[in-house]
Amino acid sequence: MPAYCSQIAGPSPSRRDRSRPRRMILRGWLLLLPAACCIGLQTQASAQLSISGPDQMRLGGSQQYTAMAAGVPTAAVWSVNGYVGGIGSTGPISTTGMYSPAAQIFAGHSVTISATTAAAGSASLSVKILNLLPIFASASVTQTVTGTAFSLNVLGSGFVSTSQLLVAGANVATSFLSSGELQSAINLSPGTTTVTVGILNPNAAQNSPVTQTVPVEAIPAVSFTQAARLLDQATFGPTLAAIQQVQQIGTAAYLNQQFATPTTLMPAIPNPPVAACPGGTEFCAQNSFWENALTANDQLRQRVAFALSEMFVVSTDMVNARTIPSYHNMLANDAFGNFSQLMNDVATSAAMGEYLDMLDSGAPPAGQIADENFGRELMQLFTTGLYRVNPDGTLQLSAQELPQPVYTELQVQAYARALTGWTYANPTGGVPTSFPNGVPNYDQPMQPIPVSHDITAKVLLDGVTLPAGQTAEEDLTGLIASIFNHPNVGPFVCRQLIQHLVTSFPSPAYVSRVAEVFANDGSGVRGDMKAVVTAILNDPEARAADTDPTVDGGHLREPILYFTGILRALQFTNVSPQGSYFIASSYTAPLGQTPYAAASVFNFFPPSYVIPGTAINAPEFAQENTASAIARLNLADSIVRNHLTSFNIDTSPTSFLGQIASATGNPATDSANLVNTLNILFVHDQMPAAMMSAIVANAALLTDIGQRVRVSTWLVISSNFYQIEH
Repeated sequence: MPAYCSQIAGPSPSRRDRSRPRRMILRGWLLLLPAACCIGLQTQASAQLSISGPDQMRLGGSQQYTAMAAGVPTAAVWSVNGYVGGIGSTGPISTTGMYSPAAQIFAGHSVTISATTAAAGSASLSVKILNLLPIFASASVTQTVTGTAFSLNVLGSGFVSTSQLLVAGANVATSFLSSGELQSAINLSPGTTTVTVGILNPNAAQNSPVTQTVPVEAIPAVSFTQAARLLDQATFGPTLAAIQQVQQIGTAAYLNQQFATPTTLMPAIPNPPVAACPGGTEFCAQNSFWENALTANDQLRQRVAFALSEMFVVSTDMVNARTIPSYHNMLANDAFGNFSQLMNDVATSAAMGEYLDMLDSGAPPAGQIADENFGRELMQLFTTGLYRVNPDGTLQLSAQELPQPVYTELQVQAYARALTGWTYANPTGGVPTSFPNGVPNYDQPMQPIPVSHDITAKVLLDGVTLPAGQTAEEDLTGLIASIFNHPNVGPFVCRQLIQHLVTSFPSPAYVSRVAEVFANDGSGVRGDMKAVVTAILNDPEARAADTDPTVDGGHLREPILYFTGILRALQFTNVSPQGSYFIASSYTAPLGQTPYAAASVFNFFPPSYVIPGTAINAPEFAQENTASAIARLNLADSIVRNHLTSFNIDTSPTSFLGQIASATGNPATDSANLVNTLNILFVHDQMPAAMMSAIVANAALLTDIGQRVRVSTWLVISSNFYQIEH
């Protein structure tokens, strides 16, 4: 209080003077105090602390709070919910009053912020924590199956686990994926082209949803032809169920579904072999191949693995069949991975090591050369080819109009030295103690023995040098990179994949488009096999015949694909008591092909084969001759007459085709419906009118329904319209 106030008030009484009369006299004096002095006492007593700042704030932000004493900012000790400085569950508050709420505070709850001073006491403020306001960046509405089902995907920021999506003003079930993505499965009326999508965050003081008008993406109608042709290229043969699935979900969704389907693995061959393959280990390998080709769900993966097996060839003619399951599984697992990884896995596989002699190839003595077999074929047949090519696969010619070799003999020798020192892994997959390792391990990658690896420097393609003193693993990594990055690899590999999946003679433009994807998948990644396969199957040249049956393209069905395509379409069943599939090889062998049994590293047919007397590049025709042509007709006859061992082909009146062939009792109508079904299954709904009329007329004359089915089916599958996949 002011000095004169304290003087008027007089000295404080001693303890012994504190009698009741004295207190009465003091009260009287206080009544006589000057007004100014009284006012001073009242101001000091009411100088209480207050907190300046908002009483609500949003998660993810920070807010400044200020302690005020008599209207003047003052330093204070800050706490949240009684904790000085705050704790993890409340969020921190700084010594200057800056508060950041913890993310785990449930929006809508309040925290108590307190400030304490020595002079002015303490003050508290209740602060309500609000959610962020949602920011709506973009959305897509995509049809998931034909009909009314759609998927809504919303991107933005500030989303919380309780965010609510609205469609046309109505709440829909909302899935929170992250603070930047929400999803919902919705239903829309047929023909809807746009829809209003909104987002509400609860406990955000949000007066109305943020909205956008979003276009509706319906699945393009997929015809029988489009579905069947895609399946012919992407599987071991279309089925009615698969055709209907593609029509229901669309081609893009079907491919994505196949990319996501786990690998169906071949089991290792037991010792001794199981009853399902009693004839030897090669029958066990073939048994698993046929079962996967005919029944596996990952049809696209298995089909691509089959194509890769005809590019990176190994054969049970020269290797132990026990190597085949792990080799095939490796190709299947890498089918949608990166090509550089595929190269590495092929190089270190026991199957390839045996087949092309990299296994147990040691560092050569001075003056000698290492085994060149795998090093040469890795380039010549598997990755670059012999001569430099343009991005579209056409030859690069010198000024003298001559092809330009990719590599020299000295470079082949350098690659051979870089690949030395590898042998079978020990039983657990580790490095063995000796070179060569005399105990085969067919199921795991080969391992290097350091002392058996050539450690001299090697000059590879385009001057790439592997320095002296590197390990076998380091040399292999550098070797793979030197080939993988060579400009020939994209067009060389992509052209062969196109040949196996779509057409024997792709145009240079087709090769160039796919090779461009190999070089860059759109995200800066080279060698993305999933992107390459997608580009091959979606290319305009691959899809051209979907709408124009006169387009020149396709390829002769190689024997394996001819056999699997027919059996899958006719809904075969396996009736072997042991569940055996290997017997299928006995039906394709007369046609010149059984799984993993090519006569040479050049496969059953070379990719460069040209039909004699023409300029047509048609690799599969290298197997075609008078004997094989007749064998195909005989095989077709055995199939429709159900004369196959281990497989049942039902063409009876009660079969699915038999029921179609007799549904109305009118021979002409039923025969037309039967042939139309065969047309969809085998000829992509593109059978020439004259051919259809002739088969229908012949079928209508047959009163035996089973015979009607058998004859009609044979006429279709033996025709060039089926044997050559258009």
